[in-house]
Amino acid sequence: MCSAMWSIIFLGSLVVLVDWGRGQDITFDGYIRDFAVGNSSLYAITDDYLYKVSHNLAQITNKISQRGILIDNDKFERSTGSSPVWNTTYKVNMLVPFIKNNTLVTCGSIKCGYCEVLDIDDISKSVHYEHLEVSPNGLAIGFVVDIETKNKLETYVFAASMLSTKTECPLAGSVVTLRNINDKQTGGILSERDQDQSEARITTEDRSFNFVDGFQNEQHIYLFRNHRKGSVSVQLIWLQVKTNKRNTFGSLQGAKLLCCADQERPQLLSSSLISGGPLVLWAGVFTRNDTTDPVNTVLAIYDISPGTGPDPAFCSNQVCKEKSDNTQPPPIKLLHPVSVVFQYKSMTSVLAVRQGSWVVFFIGTGDGQLIKLAVDKNYNSSCPRVLFRSDNDVQVFPRMHLDPVDPRHIYMVLGNQMKRVPVATCGPYITSKDCWSSQDPFCGWCESKRSCTFKEDCSNSTWISIPDDSKQQQISHQLQRNRTGQITLTIQVHLSVVGPTPAFACNLAPDKALCDPSFPMCTCLLSRDTLSIQGMVVKVRLGGERLKETVDCSGITGPPTFDLCSRCVSAGCSWRNQTCSWTPHPAHTHLTQEPVCQMDQPGLDSKPEIFSIKPDEVSFHGWNHALLTGNNLSHVTRVRIQGRFDCFPKESPVWSNTGSNLTFHIPGGDKGLVRVCLVLPDGSCHGTGHVTYISSPSCSELTPSTTWASGGRRIRARGIYLGLVEGVVHGNSPHVTATNYSAGDLLFYTPPMDHSKLPINVTLKVANHSVFCHPLTFQPDPKFISFTHTATGNDLRVTIQKEADKLNISKSELTVLAVEDEKEYECVLNIIETSNATDSIDCDILNKPNAKINLIRIKYGGFEIRLQSEQKSGARLALLIVPVLLVKLFIVLGVVCVYRNKQRKLTAHMNERLELLESDIRQEIRQGFVDLQTDHSDLIENVGAIPFLDYKHFASRIFFPEGGPVATSIVKDIGQDAVKVRLEQSCQALSTLIQDQLFLTSMVHALEEQKNFNIKDKCTVASLLTVALHGDLPYLTNVMEDLLRALMDQPSNNQPKLLLRRTESIVEKLLTNWMSICLYGFLRESVGQHLFLLVSALTQQISKGPVDSVTEKALYTLNEDWLLYQAPDFTPLKLKALFAVGTEGEVSDPLEVAALSCDTVEQVKEKILVAHKNKFGFPYSSPLRDIHIEYEQDGRFVPLQEVDSSSEVLGDVTMLNTLRHYQVSDGMTIKVLSRRTHPLLSPQGSVKDDLNFSAKYFHLIDPEVDQDQRKNPERKKLKLKEVHLTKLLSTKVAVHSFVENLFRTIWGTTNGNAPCVVKYFFDFLDVQAESKRILDPDVTHIWKTNSLPLRFWINILKNPQFVFDMEKSSHLDSCLSVIAQAFMDSFSLSEMQLGKHAATNKLLYAKDIPLYKQEVKTYYKQVKDQPKMTSSEFKDFLLEESKKHENEFNESEALKELYKYMQRYFDDIKLKLEQNGAPAELQQQLQNVKVLFDALKSSSWE
Repeated sequence: MCSAMWSIIFLGSLVVLVDWGRGQDITFDGYIRDFAVGNSSLYAITDDYLYKVSHNLAQITNKISQRGILIDNDKFERSTGSSPVWNTTYKVNMLVPFIKNNTLVTCGSIKCGYCEVLDIDDISKSVHYEHLEVSPNGLAIGFVVDIETKNKLETYVFAASMLSTKTECPLAGSVVTLRNINDKQTGGILSERDQDQSEARITTEDRSFNFVDGFQNEQHIYLFRNHRKGSVSVQLIWLQVKTNKRNTFGSLQGAKLLCCADQERPQLLSSSLISGGPLVLWAGVFTRNDTTDPVNTVLAIYDISPGTGPDPAFCSNQVCKEKSDNTQPPPIKLLHPVSVVFQYKSMTSVLAVRQGSWVVFFIGTGDGQLIKLAVDKNYNSSCPRVLFRSDNDVQVFPRMHLDPVDPRHIYMVLGNQMKRVPVATCGPYITSKDCWSSQDPFCGWCESKRSCTFKEDCSNSTWISIPDDSKQQQISHQLQRNRTGQITLTIQVHLSVVGPTPAFACNLAPDKALCDPSFPMCTCLLSRDTLSIQGMVVKVRLGGERLKETVDCSGITGPPTFDLCSRCVSAGCSWRNQTCSWTPHPAHTHLTQEPVCQMDQPGLDSKPEIFSIKPDEVSFHGWNHALLTGNNLSHVTRVRIQGRFDCFPKESPVWSNTGSNLTFHIPGGDKGLVRVCLVLPDGSCHGTGHVTYISSPSCSELTPSTTWASGGRRIRARGIYLGLVEGVVHGNSPHVTATNYSAGDLLFYTPPMDHSKLPINVTLKVANHSVFCHPLTFQPDPKFISFTHTATGNDLRVTIQKEADKLNISKSELTVLAVEDEKEYECVLNIIETSNATDSIDCDILNKPNAKINLIRIKYGGFEIRLQSEQKSGARLALLIVPVLLVKLFIVLGVVCVYRNKQRKLTAHMNERLELLESDIRQEIRQGFVDLQTDHSDLIENVGAIPFLDYKHFASRIFFPEGGPVATSIVKDIGQDAVKVRLEQSCQALSTLIQDQLFLTSMVHALEEQKNFNIKDKCTVASLLTVALHGDLPYLTNVMEDLLRALMDQPSNNQPKLLLRRTESIVEKLLTNWMSICLYGFLRESVGQHLFLLVSALTQQISKGPVDSVTEKALYTLNEDWLLYQAPDFTPLKLKALFAVGTEGEVSDPLEVAALSCDTVEQVKEKILVAHKNKFGFPYSSPLRDIHIEYEQDGRFVPLQEVDSSSEVLGDVTMLNTLRHYQVSDGMTIKVLSRRTHPLLSPQGSVKDDLNFSAKYFHLIDPEVDQDQRKNPERKKLKLKEVHLTKLLSTKVAVHSFVENLFRTIWGTTNGNAPCVVKYFFDFLDVQAESKRILDPDVTHIWKTNSLPLRFWINILKNPQFVFDMEKSSHLDSCLSVIAQAFMDSFSLSEMQLGKHAATNKLLYAKDIPLYKQEVKTYYKQVKDQPKMTSSEFKDFLLEESKKHENEFNESEALKELYKYMQRYFDDIKLKLEQNGAPAELQQQLQNVKVLFDALKSSSWE
């Protein structure tokens, strides 16, 4: 029994099977008090309403108020209308659907009690009402009971409730009754009288109890209660169903349930009958209400088969007298648990479902999780799985039910939400091994479908599932050796077969021993020396499935370590004398390494210890940079996070390790406590620590909700668990803003951002997840206009005028300093008055009434504004103009002198420069050749986690590549994509209309016939249709095929080779979107990694050489137009970057950064941030414009700035400062300061923010101005582009392997098969060509090329930002264009004729293209030879894709935007419908849509 217990720390190894897409939910107006299940509907009660809901939670079909008026102190009349009048609330405490006569029985608290019988189909109709004391206080237990009388089967409502506390209520002692369900029964409806008119009830004088659960099972009724008088306990009442009510109550027996062996838990929270089986098994969740106990609830199984024994507290009318006569009643019967199967903190509910010989428990928790636990016939548990995990800590309601229509779903309640969650998700298991390894009794391998399915979905076929007992392996083996040395190998297959037993066979490799198969076992006789010489592989064939088990102990060799011992024991071998040898006992009867594998670790004086983990409490998303302190940590390689039984432990690599502390990433997990230990190189794990997973942070408001565009305003976020937030992200910005947690609130400073006056979503960064917080509006910076000052008593009043804005600046955000000559005075703020045009700010300078203020300094958010006194501005201006004019005069004179001096010296230097010219050119050519032959690529292939965009953002960028408000509106915000929203009536009508294929195709043709319907409109309409029909991809595919056939039949397409070459119609854009949807999985799983590696390799190669900061041209590139042939000589540098980690001068360990002597200050910053991310796996906490860098010179740090007073100026153009300018040499130290650690640093705007940046500044490409050659003779060296063309080739060589890997992944095949969508669509094109009698194979080749490579892959290759969360520079775009051109040339049927004047991007891949063309032809042939997909198979694929991403798009917004086009061309669409012979009903449907949308003209979307 104890071996089956699950500790709370086991929750760290739960397998997460959260299926957000397939679950449904619905939200009610108040917290759900109770709910019940009918035949095809649910009934839920809140404090104020009773609801009837469809079984799939798609809609609320009826809703009635529980507020009303008690008429004549008798009948409860519900209030209706927009302004209801009410004086009474009918609080329902018992809800019982009676299906047979279509009624719903409700009882609750009005006066002493009130019951009402409603029509189950229309709950607004009352059938009967009566004042009855059934459930006056709190929730009652009610259910339908069948009693076989002498004449017929009678049905009653069994009602058990708390006693009333009102003394005026007459039936204060009655707690359990059987109520009639119709008027034909004796006494009438709701009567408790028996057939002979006698009273029948169970009574008690005890008031210290509450009922928890009850049900009828066959001929017995079971009722459970918590007893709080004297010794607290859980008690059970048995009633045997007899011929009438009185006899049934007279059979009253009782028992006391004891739980459990480790400690007493005397309170029952929830329970469930385990139906089926010879015993009456029941499961309950028990607690002792000790919040300090980390395991304060257990799930225990009892055998509650009816017994005999008195109940000391309860009696029926018949038994009460007998009890009074017997002064010493016999002792109550005690029941002990059969097994305790699970322990966890704060379980709140349980539902048991029998599946074959397994019992599957669905367990609700106090922190909002739904856990699934499968228990076999021996009460051994498989790994728990989390089916649902809420973002907050709302506890699961104590009662759960199965869906009566589809029992493969379960209903659970969380506060005011009801959710419908699948009991299993079999579909994601692709192989049979994955299906069986899931250990899910609901899932099995269907032989005919070749997929993992529910048993009900595998009719007329063999269904193979896990066995009756808990086994992690599908195959095990046992070796036996007799006295003669004969070895017998017995192979056991741990699977169960439903349906015809499939073919079963076993064989061994390499030995050819004979095996005798008899499912589920095979017996094989082996030769005497086989096992001692070599290992063996056992192969088992079960139908169409192949299983394999390795039998090899002699092959497990090496130094005796913990890891080797673990491998030996896990393989079923024996560990003896520090070596692995054969074992005579069954292979898998001992899988634990302890204590067999306890041994001293070589080279370790002592084992690692854990002192602390910070943070030790994280959200279920995890934490990115946890700090673990301890002892002897030097040899630790990984941190293991695991549960007690090591079911599925997680391991996280160590990032940095000092021996006494280390950093690591805490991966996401499920709520609860997990154990942490430290893994050594040999695989052993030492030390003990704990981490608690709790709910995700949530944000309720931002204060203030607006900020100024320049950033720096302090924002306070309020919510729960905000201490778990690692940063804040504004909109789509890649930068993460640092935060500070204080007193339950989260504080952060806004970054600078272009003001749009539109709300920008603020999201919380929690590990690698984003949690939506609230929108924040960026407004223009505050504009302070002028000030005046007047004396007021002993003070001087300063009034500042400011333009009115929507920033709502508070006094605490402003600091005002007044200046008199060189003296500064603090101006104490009094009041800020706002108006429509101008705001005024009053402040006082204390005790200075006669001060002559000529300047004030206003500070806000790290910025400072200076305002001068108006009377002094004119004089100051005059004083400034004179020096400026003098300076300009001297500059002009200086320029004239310099020019004349250059003219005199030009002739003298001409001959010398001509002599050097030839030498320089020779040297450049030689150096280029040397670089090409000796350059060794050191591009890093391991780039860490790939920042894939989620599907909805990938799709929106494909659908609407130019972005805009439409693209934003159709993507649901974070937190909404799991919510299914009901469409408005107008949108629902339009959605139904476009589901008619005749209408949709007619509409498309009508729109395309309009002359002012341009290509942009066509693309937009196609994408809106894609979004609107995304939930029904099979229908969208049919429409697309229909439109493609029509496009092929158009007279304008008399040149079939030009078909699909451009996007000039709706269907062509529709095809692009369709390909993107269907190939997203292939892109994500196969191509995405190679594309990201190529992009990373290109970025690294470009940064190896000089990059001009102004033009972005680079020395290393693939595109001649972007070649920096003017690049000066440069020197690679290795710098040591120190990050300031405090305000007292503390710095981090040095980080090595590769840079170039010609890099600008901003380029150095970028390389430091890139090096930080590559080193630690996450970005630095401050963005680029919030950091300053300094370099160490003579023991002090000197600031590095893009432009300063020492910057070189040529004419009117300033050169950006470089490391060479500051004389930074190899190995020097750079200190990185951020405004986060040094808030006094002024914000540093980049010179690139200047609109005339390219005209005012230069970097490596000199401006066209005359200059003194003596200052920099290198600058006028002759630079020829052709000399540097070898750099194109060296860049191509560096990234060539990445290009080829990407190409061959795209046109490669997995197991000989291309993605199913490619096969399906290519076959479609072949069929169309055949139907149109097109015999030229080049035509179909071109069609396929225009459909797939040109329409989809080129879009992806040129726009990696569609796939990844990244920014694409102009230079990277130019390089990708060269690669994309080579990709398309590989599909071309024409031969390229290249000469010396051909473009370099064509010449660069000229020798590779013929090989690529051959591979493309092979690919097209493999696709053609691939087995055809049936329509049903492809439809299943499309349905699965729809389900994966349902509810991710805002269908309503797409439909509204689509209607705008329909409205514009309404008459043309209507005319086209008439021409196409559309039925009148369809035309009327279109008219109805127009009427509905016309009613919304005042809506915001118009």
